[in-house]
Amino acid sequence: MNETLERVTQEIENLRDDMVRTLVELISIPAISPDYGGEGEYDKAQKLLEIIRDWPFDKVEVYNAPDERAKNGVRPSILAYYYGEKGEESDRLWILTHLDVVPPGDLSKWTVTEPFKPLIKDEKVYGRGSEDNGQSLVASLYAVKAMMNLGIRPKRTLILAFVSDEETGSHYGVEWLIKNHPELFRKDDLVLVPDGGNEDGTFIEVAEKSILWFKLKVRGKQVHASMPDKGLNAHRVALDLAYHLDGFLHEKYSKRDELFEPPESTFEPTMVKNPADSPNIAPGEHEVVFDCRVLPDYSLDEILGDVERLAKEVTEKYKKEIDGKILPEIDVEVLQRLDAPAPTDPDSEIVRLLKEAIKRLRGKDAKVGGIGGGTFAAFFRKLGIPAVVWATIDEMAHQPNEYAKIDNMVEDAKVMAALALL
Repeated sequence: MNETLERVTQEIENLRDDMVRTLVELISIPAISPDYGGEGEYDKAQKLLEIIRDWPFDKVEVYNAPDERAKNGVRPSILAYYYGEKGEESDRLWILTHLDVVPPGDLSKWTVTEPFKPLIKDEKVYGRGSEDNGQSLVASLYAVKAMMNLGIRPKRTLILAFVSDEETGSHYGVEWLIKNHPELFRKDDLVLVPDGGNEDGTFIEVAEKSILWFKLKVRGKQVHASMPDKGLNAHRVALDLAYHLDGFLHEKYSKRDELFEPPESTFEPTMVKNPADSPNIAPGEHEVVFDCRVLPDYSLDEILGDVERLAKEVTEKYKKEIDGKILPEIDVEVLQRLDAPAPTDPDSEIVRLLKEAIKRLRGKDAKVGGIGGGTFAAFFRKLGIPAVVWATIDEMAHQPNEYAKIDNMVEDAKVMAALALL
């Protein structure tokens, strides 16, 4: 390890208590999307700006995506620049983390502490958003703070991006920034998204599956269950469609790619809903939601075409005229769609640097691979900017009793600093 990196990693270690305090402060502020009934990220963004107000960043910018549902009508994203040794001419490394968190879920399952009352216990910080994405957000902050404290300029300019709306599609976050402020991004930028990984920090994600969420909405005719011939049971139609669709998609799109875990496309029915509130009602409506994670080789348009075709076949199978109306009616609604871009080259500079940093600091060889989940690294890959997803996590995201290991936060900050210094 070179002398500069050694000094910075030691300073990060000295800042351990400050890192924990900052994480606790941020967890205490809910930042839930209006899509989930929350107010958004405004309060958390203000707290973060307050925390870094006196830090010697070279530039701090706030970009407010308009969203009338959110507090003060905006979804803020913050960019904080710390210039490299060549000033504004330095090569640039982005580290992107997100401000928003998912809702707590079933409160009865939070047995260690309440979701937004962080608790430090057994070298972990418990609370909603601790690991996803507070741990990495704080790690990126203090990777830079250590250099600031020592008066060290890194080889590469560090751009810390704290963005909104990652949990519900990034429409008011990274996607909005890229669409409305393309001047912010350069083709030769390097991008780290510390929002996924494994327990020992040896997995570097360079590829993602496409994501498709769709809802099947079936309308029949509600009747008393003792007289099913008088109506059309939407529940039965939807079950038939979901069953055959599940089998068909798995059979047709069955290719395996060992870069990913799991190595095949997945098509999971996840949610159902109908208005029947009694055992003796045959419902006239039924909804089924599928979550599909699809290998990049396959076209989501083709999959949606197959869904529409099978929906028509099932419609014909149950076709019935009731009160002058032809039933069933089946609609396919796309809830979310993200077409996977080409993977980041496993031999790209950001992958090489990250492997070198992990080897130097931890003595471990990192491996590259792909995931089924979506991160906003995909938006950069679409621009042709190499991006990787990496962090050291216990995969507690979205779980009750979510926690962040303090050691993971501190050690990841050291790796982030190394990326800027090597």
